[in-house]
Amino acid sequence: MIVKEIEYKPIGIIHSPFNEPEGAPIQPSAARDIQGTVELFSEYVEGLKDLEGFSHITLIYHLHLSKPYSLHVKPFMDDTLRGLFATRAPSRPNPIGISTVRLDKVEGVILYIRDVDIVDGTPLLDIKPYVPEFDVREKIKRGWLNKKIHRLRKTKDNGRFKK
Repeated sequence: MIVKEIEYKPIGIIHSPFNEPEGAPIQPSAARDIQGTVELFSEYVEGLKDLEGFSHITLIYHLHLSKPYSLHVKPFMDDTLRGLFATRAPSRPNPIGISTVRLDKVEGVILYIRDVDIVDGTPLLDIKPYVPEFDVREKIKRGWLNKKIHRLRKTKDNGRFKK
């Protein structure tokens, strides 16, 4: 059986100091100490039980401001056209973003987070605890990014993928 359509509903809203993609960091590791919050919709609050015991969480969200995708893109840290799936460009067939952020505290339906690279008002789809033993890999290869990764901390979103 082939699934032709999938529908997701937001479980909350992410808040950050970034009102638009342009000027935002392009990854959480380049957003060191930038603070934000996650406002979970009240019907999901019981799902936050035990989350505060984790130092980091992975947010999965809808990239609602991304323009339609192309299968070849110039990623932020490069001037060469690359295959879309060899990049983390936000304009994708399914515009889903992921960011692993630091969790400072949970108060009711509000999660206080740091290392935020997400635009204010972004719809949240899911939260998962970050567990290094599950998520960290050894002997990795960075592909074309290996020669560009040094640009990460200085590279900001320049608006090229915005609607």
